[in-house]
Amino acid sequence: MTSSYGLRGRAAVVTGATRGIGLAVARALADAGAQVCVSARNADEVRRAAAELGAVGLAGSVADDGHPSALTDLCLREFGRLDILVNNAATNQPYGPLVDADPDLWREAFTINVEAPLRLVQCAWHGWMREHGGTVVNICTEGATHVGPGVGAYGTSKAALLHLTQQLAGELGPGVRVNSVSPGLVRTEMARFVWEPGEPDIASGLPLGRIGEPEDVARAVLWLCSDSAEWITGADLLVDGGTNVRRANTRDRYHLPGA
Repeated sequence: MTSSYGLRGRAAVVTGATRGIGLAVARALADAGAQVCVSARNADEVRRAAAELGAVGLAGSVADDGHPSALTDLCLREFGRLDILVNNAATNQPYGPLVDADPDLWREAFTINVEAPLRLVQCAWHGWMREHGGTVVNICTEGATHVGPGVGAYGTSKAALLHLTQQLAGELGPGVRVNSVSPGLVRTEMARFVWEPGEPDIASGLPLGRIGEPEDVARAVLWLCSDSAEWITGADLLVDGGTNVRRANTRDRYHLPGA
């Protein structure tokens, strides 16, 4: 049995790739030898990330009609191939009770979190992967499987992305593998409002004793993109520090001695 995380000779597109999880993923893929094309809305940040990684970049929103095709075209033009697509760009708005959610922001959440990944997969499929194969990783969330205060739109759209991942895995195999990674609470700017006020308390409640770092998620994505995961598709890899098992602490639940 052999194991290889090497990606030399492959080309990747990563969205939302100038900070947090997206930047960590782009860096991990580049370090593994892949040629990388990064995308985000802020042009200055795209230039900065591309320069740091030795990558190419395109500024724009994945919600814009022409951006998915322009991004995949750039990768094909610069590198002559498109083997890996990581759909990381996302929005957590509208925040608050769904009964008060702004309809325009609700639609935008689904446009960015669900429709844009589909459109990027379509572009990658027709541009390269249908004939040559490839792998897709969608960044979801551990919160997609349960409810939480204020994040109903985010969680609902990510639950849809989970299903989309499985649907595409069934449709695009065997040549294209489609998986997702569902992070728990990670130290990113988008999640700052959650982790910054109560990090010690949050961390102490997790079996692994800390919140996540973007690199924790990036390593999982790298593995799924590599040949080491060549018989995995339609899967969701939970990277959450044990968030979903913390409620199963039997010592606390049954008031055992020492609890």
